Amino acid sequence: MTDSAPPPARPGATSRNDAVARALAQWQAVAPELDLAPIEVIGRVNRIATLLAATDQHLDGAGLTRAEFDLLGLLRRSGREMSPTEIARETFASGAAITKRVKALQERGLVERRVDDRDRRIVRISLTDAGARLHADYLPVQLDADRELLTDLAPEDAARLADLLSALLVQLEGRAGPTR
Repeated sequence: MTDSAPPPARPGATSRNDAVARALAQWQAVAPELDLAPIEVIGRVNRIATLLAATDQHLDGAGLTRAEFDLLGLLRRSGREMSPTEIARETFASGAAITKRVKALQERGLVERRVDDRDRRIVRISLTDAGARLHADYLPVQLDADRELLTDLAPEDAARLADLLSALLVQLEGRAGPTR
């Protein structure tokens, strides 16, 4: 087997010739005794996440990163103010990352920070009207861009992939603890 050849196909598997398949072939040559099956899923999920992060140019017009856009979306769909801890728990981002995003969004007038009336140690983050409008304007743009990324998948394949990813996500969220 050459270093660039994909790994042997499993029964029922489709032919794969992506970066992960090439990496698997290399690992198979280096460590043939190892069960590399987890890389087939986790490696691809990680690679897809990295590639998706590079496809957000459509948000440049709004001056937003996907993470900031998602934070606005969380506040918009929740319909309530949230603490940074709640936001971090919902987005699986670090407290430092949330602080940075909130600061940037606050400076642009898209979110507001308010000290809790009962417990001054708690900060509440809420969406401003400008933040809600910006998110509402760009959500169709985001959905169109994401839809474009999926155009080569048949609808039934996309639905099956969504089901499989959901099953994995539920499993992983169960290990990480509740998200609410």
